[in-house]
This record gives sequence, C-alpha cells and structure tokens, in this order.
Amino acid sequence: MKIIFFGTPNFASEILKSIYKEHKVLSIVTAEDSQKGRGKKYTSPSVKLTAQELKIPVIQPKNLKDPNFINQLKKLNADLYVVIAFRMLPELAWSIPKLGTINIHTSYLPNYRGAAPINWVLINGEKKTGVTSFYINNEIDKGNILLQEKIEHSDHITAAQLHEKLVVIGTKIIIQTLEKISKNKITSVQQNEEKNHKYAPKIHKDLSKINWKDSIKNIHNKIRGLSSYIDDEILLKDVSICPCAWFEIKINTEFKRVKIQKSHITDVINKNVIIDTDNKNFLNINCGQQALSLDYLQMEGKKAMNIKQFLLGNNINSSDIIR
Repeated sequence: MKIIFFGTPNFASEILKSIYKEHKVLSIVTAEDSQKGRGKKYTSPSVKLTAQELKIPVIQPKNLKDPNFINQLKKLNADLYVVIAFRMLPELAWSIPKLGTINIHTSYLPNYRGAAPINWVLINGEKKTGVTSFYINNEIDKGNILLQEKIEHSDHITAAQLHEKLVVIGTKIIIQTLEKISKNKITSVQQNEEKNHKYAPKIHKDLSKINWKDSIKNIHNKIRGLSSYIDDEILLKDVSICPCAWFEIKINTEFKRVKIQKSHITDVINKNVIIDTDNKNFLNINCGQQALSLDYLQMEGKKAMNIKQFLLGNNINSSDIIR
C-alpha cells in the first residue's frame, strides 16, 4: 500500500522503520524543528531523522489546516495514513485517503485516552495495559477499534521500560493491521462508552514535583510513571514521555533539585529520622511505616547515577531538609 506516515518521537520512528520494509511510504509528516538545550540549537524530530536515513520525503507544516498542506497531501494520493504520537489531525486531512487513517495508541482502549497513557497507567498503579490500533475520527482516541493486545507488567517497571515493551508490541500490531487492511480482511468495532473510563491527560511540570505528604505507594508510582530509566547505562532521551519526578534537598545552606529515576519501597531502619543513609550504600526517605529507598538519582546539572555513585560525591545528613 501507498502510505503517508504522521509522527514525531522515537516511538514513532521505530514503527516507521518496520512499515517502510513492508509498504511504500510516500512521505512523512512531522513537527517543525525546535530549539532545545542551553544553546537553543535547532533539533529535528526523531521521525524526520529516520526519514532522512531512509530517503523518505519530509513535510513539516506549521498549520495542519493550511490549504497548501492539504493540497500537498491530496496530490500524493496515498491509500492510507498512519498516525503515531502526533497532533490531532483535522478532518480535512484524515478524511482524504480511500482506506482511511489509522492510529496506534499505547493503552488498551477505551481506557487511558489522551496524550500520556504510559505515564498514567503507572502513576495510577495499574498492572495491565496494552496497545490498540483504530480508525481516527473527530474525537480524541474514540475511533472504531481494529486490533488490540493486552500485557501485564510488574510493580517496579518504569515508564521508559514500559515504553520499550510497547514499541515492540505497537510495531507488531500496526504491521498486522496494515496486512489485514490490504487484504480487505479487517473488521472494526465501536468503542464501549458505557463504563467510567480512565483518562491520560498531558503531563504538566507541576505534577513532577514529589509531595512527601502523599502515601509512599503513590510517591513510588509517580516516580516510575515519570521515569526515563531503562537500566544503569541507558535513559530514554524523550523528555516529553519521561519528564522525571523530583524533589529538593537542602545541603548546607542551599536547596538543590534532585530527580529520582528509580526507587523501591523497603522497611524503616531508623525511626528517629526522615532522611536515613549510611552515605555509602543507601539513601532512604522514611514515609510513616515504610521507607522509600532511592536507587538512581540525578542532581541538578549533573549526570544520572546509581545511589552508590551519588553518595560518593554528595554527603547527605539526616538533619538535611527535603521539600
């Protein structure tokens, strides 16, 4: 089939590579280059870089309703559009291809519609999620379902680790969906609107700050739900997916921001303090009957590191203040 691919982050890039092997990708549509970092250098979206490697033409519209952009899409005369982690398309665009426009969503719809399903599934302490392919319509993530796959995950998985699992499943689902559409063997099912479904709104910066008065379970779930931790050597670079939970600690006279990439819940060792550490192997924050053990941290302006490395360069006292 002739396809136009819409997407921006790394998640979309991995799926694009697989589609390219099976179908003719006429063009990709992605976000404009943006200024990032202290030097404000222009950075291209991951999908654009992948398209350039594969020698696929790139379109980066400012306005998705621009008549010139819509005409450009029509002239390409694609059979189908595939949308992965992109802005909401106007009907002017998604209604063009004869075989429709399909989307991959990283949840088991109709639950967790919205911009951040991976994060909210973990923040809410869910133990199951999934991937769904569906036809796009005028409402966010409410189109007819094509294919779905459900997975279970552990209480310790981070957002970045779950992201990596869902990339694999999402790639499989989209290839299966395209194959069935190309053979006219696909059946779509209307989403169930009878239940009280959970939603996944965009993650805002104020959500990332830890409230130490919250329950330890909620704090731990927030940390892993916002974490870019894959393993001790790899962090997911896409900050939009994993903004990372943080708190501030007062060392000497200065408050410093610390991101928590990984934690686990453990027993309280010393009930007489809030911050409990041997300054060698562990750093625990006592939260009532249990303690939150911080495993992988990133001090403001520094590299992320495991707790032993962190304590080598930062002397923490039980009298230090956290907020």
